[in-house]
Amino acid sequence: MNILVTGGCGYVGTALTQALLDAGHNVTVVDIMWFGNYLPEHGNLKIIKEDVRNADKIPMDNTDAVIHLANVANDPCSELDSKLSWEVNVLATMRLAEHAVKNNVKQFIYASSGSVYGVKDEPEVTEELSLVPISDYNKTKMVSERVLLSYQDRILIQCVRPATVCGYSPRMRLDLSVNMLTLQALANGRITVLGGRQIRPNIHINDLVNVYLHFLKMGDKIRGIYNAGFENISILDIAKKIVAYAPAEISVSESNDPRSYRLCSKKLLATGFKQKYHVDDAIKQLVKQFRTGNLKNEDKWHNIKTMKKITLG
Repeated sequence: MNILVTGGCGYVGTALTQALLDAGHNVTVVDIMWFGNYLPEHGNLKIIKEDVRNADKIPMDNTDAVIHLANVANDPCSELDSKLSWEVNVLATMRLAEHAVKNNVKQFIYASSGSVYGVKDEPEVTEELSLVPISDYNKTKMVSERVLLSYQDRILIQCVRPATVCGYSPRMRLDLSVNMLTLQALANGRITVLGGRQIRPNIHINDLVNVYLHFLKMGDKIRGIYNAGFENISILDIAKKIVAYAPAEISVSESNDPRSYRLCSKKLLATGFKQKYHVDDAIKQLVKQFRTGNLKNEDKWHNIKTMKKITLG
């Protein structure tokens, strides 16, 4: 297949692009490269440096599927420049969908967020529950989903609502809970946990990549919205898992944010998808990469530090 990946130079995008190439696909990556480019050279890979807001400049002729990952990611980055976030996360998504339809693209896979539900009391947060997003970032994801679903009579739309992603990628992120706490243990010998009882849903980066590959393979057998998260774990329990592989002191402080989030992915599993990786696997990956010198606690792996330079610099 000919696949176009927006945000293909990002944390998930870098891992996904490599997996698509390994599977024999022809891949075009479109990325503004605010965070650099860590993709390898490959005969079936074309990389275009472009802002996704300029959808008309993105070639989609002969494209079978678009996997739209590009966005201003996470709450702190979105709060830096709300206008930029709405333009990139919503307006660009609409333009890309329109451009895809005009170019007869068959399939459009969208990376939404499991945080669109807001805080729920239900033990199982399924796709049928109402959306009550509590941040600009979550609101942009909710609106983008609704925009895309309005195109589903003209193109196959598949929306993924991932949990918090964990694990190693050549383009790392150390502002995600498991990754951040693991690096605290490795670099400082101490993990600082605020509160600790808050529940967070997690998904290994390799499993999330496999979700996108699964959607490509299943085609129109899968439509609409699917959660993707398999381990709902408290922050304190995550810390305890980490110290089993990277001995460190756990320091628990009070938190004024008691919110917990959970995801239920039974709908995804019912399509035949199987989870293969766990939080423990992510921790072991990160420990290995750190101890072999391939992973360091650098500013470039923290989205907010780079975004401050872009929006305020």
